[in-house]
Amino acid sequence: MNLRVGSGFDVHRFEEGRELFLGGVFIENHIGLAGHSDADVLIHAVIDALLGAAAVGDIGELFPDTDDAFKNIRSTILLEKVVSELHSRGWQIVNVDSTVICETPKISKYKLQIRENLAEIMQIPSDCVMVKGKTTEKLGFTGRKEGIAAMSTALLEKKS
Repeated sequence: MNLRVGSGFDVHRFEEGRELFLGGVFIENHIGLAGHSDADVLIHAVIDALLGAAAVGDIGELFPDTDDAFKNIRSTILLEKVVSELHSRGWQIVNVDSTVICETPKISKYKLQIRENLAEIMQIPSDCVMVKGKTTEKLGFTGRKEGIAAMSTALLEKKS
């Protein structure tokens, strides 16, 4: 078996007047995240984990924030492009494990929907996707409710 592990991490600060998306799911919140795209911090971490495992670059290389083609783009579209690229290179996603780090909003009521949405985009069973929510016990920028961080680990297998 040819297995590869990759890790991803991303951070976005809160910004008034923006909607909040995590894992492609709209999250009811009074404030969203700043970014060139829709700033879906969770999908960005997943993308970097997948790209890292396949050793084909990172999100900034493939979808630079200097390119207007990606201005306000939904991150689900970027993830679809990455999954397609991985499949074209012979990689199959085995599983993805992610953690969203924030004091607010609480994501517990959205976790199942996020898992199912990510699984559908990545074309894997939902029991191969895990999403957890953690706080930093009011420490650091997430503890001060200035933004959200996410980290992700992905396992890929080379199809023969």
